Amino acid sequence: MSDAAVRGRFVWHELMTTDPEAAAAFYTRVVGWTTQAWQQNPSYSMFVAKGVPMAGLMMLPEDAKAMGAPPSWLTYIGTPDVDQTARLAAALGGAVVKEPTDIPSVGRFAVIADPQGAVFAAFTPAQGPMGDGKPTLGDFSWHELATTDSQAAFAFYERLFGWERTGSMDMGPGLGTYQMYGRGGVAMGGMYDKPASMSAPSHWLPYAMVADSKQAAETVRRLGGQVWNGPMEVPGGDWIAMCLDPHGVRFAVHSLKSAARQEPAAAPKKTAKSKTKPKAKAKRRAKAKPKAKAKPKAKAKPKAKAARKPVRKKTAKLRKVSRAKAGRKKTARGGAAKRRTARKPARKAKPARKASRRRAPAKSRARKGAGAKRRRR
Repeated sequence: MSDAAVRGRFVWHELMTTDPEAAAAFYTRVVGWTTQAWQQNPSYSMFVAKGVPMAGLMMLPEDAKAMGAPPSWLTYIGTPDVDQTARLAAALGGAVVKEPTDIPSVGRFAVIADPQGAVFAAFTPAQGPMGDGKPTLGDFSWHELATTDSQAAFAFYERLFGWERTGSMDMGPGLGTYQMYGRGGVAMGGMYDKPASMSAPSHWLPYAMVADSKQAAETVRRLGGQVWNGPMEVPGGDWIAMCLDPHGVRFAVHSLKSAARQEPAAAPKKTAKSKTKPKAKAKRRAKAKPKAKAKPKAKAKPKAKAARKPVRKKTAKLRKVSRAKAGRKKTARGGAAKRRTARKPARKAKPARKASRRRAPAKSRARKGAGAKRRRR
């Protein structure tokens, strides 16, 4: 097996916990994995995505408990010779936690702690590289080292696995530099100096690729886990969330920017809602039809005006006749006025009427005089 084929690649991940059944129920809901028993050892389960094994699940070994090891994810890094890697790690200031051991028909591994205390496994596969390619849903897409000295840690892993610097990023005042590393020009993860507020010792944090980091974080909370950082957008548009499972194991989820954009369009519930909207609009339009029928009545007014136009033209033609009639009326009125003025002297006879009215009192006087004569008699 060539050095370049396996050296420095992340080849396997293994969850060691105190309750494998509960952990299986948790991670299958959060990441979308299924589980299946390993044929060589039914007590060892595997997390599977689309029929491909992605990680292992097992009970935390008794010797690890005796050493005070908590439940955790163990990251396996490939090497062409695990025995030589273990010796080199010890020479560079690391510690061999578990001596190189064979796994029949699988490979040979050793558990190592780097000089800052982060634990990982060096692994030599028996059948060549495993899962070399672009990460897909359910795979581990990023590997992050939180340590007390990122510069010294990088020098250690560079000697062991031949990693190279692929870029760096200033995380802001007081947070230091985020150093990215990889192999063959492809970034595989990052290292940084953990802040004083982080009580956890130096550790590796694997990122599982999911469809939606926000939704995965909500599922973590709903199932009794915790989200201690995120969900947040990282440079490039991807989203991440750093979490704790119900047993206190640290892990993270990662979703691609392109996958987040395509997801809403692929959701069946949303498409169903979009289909119902035109129906609702059609119903509203159907209800609005009676109102639409009332509109022609309002539009009939211009037609009525158009029909009156010829009438107006006719009346305009008859204006001469009407004016002639109006002239006749005026002349008639003038004649009537002359007649009225001719009758005015007759009205002057009113004084005669007044005189006649005055005679009536005279007669009454005469009658009174006659009455008085009668009384004398």
